[in-house]
Amino acid sequence: MQLFNRYVSTRSLTVFAAELLLIFGSVALAALLQHTPDLAANLWKIVLVTLVCQLCLYYNDFYDLTVVHSSRELVVRLLQAAGAASIVLAALYFIHPNLMVGDGIFVSALFVFLVAILGWRLAFNGVSGSLKLQERLLFVGTGDTARKVARQVLDQHDFAYRVIGFIDDDPARIGERIVNPGIVGTPADIERLIATHQIDRIVVGLSDRRGKLPVEELLRAKMAGIRVEDATTTYERVTGKILLDDLRPSWLIFSDGFRVSRVTRLMKRTIDLTLSLVLAIAAAPLMLLTAMLVWLEDGRPILYRQERVGENGRTFVLSKFRSMRKDAEKGGTPIWAKDGDDRVTRVGRVIRKTRLDELPQLWNVMRGDMSFVGPRPERPFFVEQLSEAIPFYQQRHAVKPGLTGWAQVKYRYGSSLEDSMEKLRYDLYYIKHLSVIFDLTIVFDTVKVVLFRKGAA
Repeated sequence: MQLFNRYVSTRSLTVFAAELLLIFGSVALAALLQHTPDLAANLWKIVLVTLVCQLCLYYNDFYDLTVVHSSRELVVRLLQAAGAASIVLAALYFIHPNLMVGDGIFVSALFVFLVAILGWRLAFNGVSGSLKLQERLLFVGTGDTARKVARQVLDQHDFAYRVIGFIDDDPARIGERIVNPGIVGTPADIERLIATHQIDRIVVGLSDRRGKLPVEELLRAKMAGIRVEDATTTYERVTGKILLDDLRPSWLIFSDGFRVSRVTRLMKRTIDLTLSLVLAIAAAPLMLLTAMLVWLEDGRPILYRQERVGENGRTFVLSKFRSMRKDAEKGGTPIWAKDGDDRVTRVGRVIRKTRLDELPQLWNVMRGDMSFVGPRPERPFFVEQLSEAIPFYQQRHAVKPGLTGWAQVKYRYGSSLEDSMEKLRYDLYYIKHLSVIFDLTIVFDTVKVVLFRKGAA
């Protein structure tokens, strides 16, 4: 299902809701056993503890079931989140002692919900791993697109999918292994396979459908209540990005989304101005300190200005705190920044990791050159190169570039053609599903990226 324009599996939502109740129940039980006076009046304090714990679990990727799949990873991330929650709550109680539910209650509740969550998650993983609870997929086609989508389905654990096999035109290939499952039949076998394996969904992954698409068989399956969908749709739901391989312009034209109303644009601009102004005021001391450190280490200029490509291909001048030597591009040719770049100064390495070098871009957001959320703005030199090498690259300029974005929170810092293609997949997904709520969830995730220094070069 889609929640805030992001695909979320029923498994993840179930886990999240159950653990929310377990944490709340553990704290309430601890308060009840210690005879906390007027428990109803302290209900909001219990809610506060629950929200802090849940936030720490989320920021430790505890609800990414693909990341937290092994029992070891489950225990490690649960303990990390519990430790972080203890520190946050201790700081809150030190600043405002009135926030405490009661002496020692959180410590008692901590042990209870750690055991409860661990037991629940292990039981859930065991039960949900049952084949009867998995949705069975049958792939039509054995080309690169079908294989790539099948691998993504097999590698993730958020959506309960099981790949039964592949359909191919050649009967002689039946039994040949493709990714893990193999070819199980021809188009004529689709009806039999549906009955035998209780297929729930058919994924069409044919690169060339002319004269090869088994229309009659797929139509009968559709009328029998089986879900039939394009591999691009399956890939989008499972990964949160658009599959560029064999992507046709017609898919972009006729697909839902890729439309931003005037009301959404107005609300987005209002949020841009509000967030950038508030953040600029709050970060003013940090910006002053950063400017002084840059100047003390390497002198002027403190700011580094670059031409970038914005909405509809218009260029603008972007400002950042300088994190590289003055002669970083002494040859005159733009060079991609990369991990371990020796052109980065000591101060520059710190401010890049903490994203402090990005703060002057708040001025670009206020001016309207950028949005708070959107695709990362690139330099004209690289845009020209990437547009020639990557299909649909220019489509990312349909919206304003952003200070943060879907690609920035989902993928590491990119410095190659392959990285740019992967980020484009995320950018197109963002443009397709653009909304104010989606933007706010990306801002929420950006905090996690900054705190844990993900994606910074």
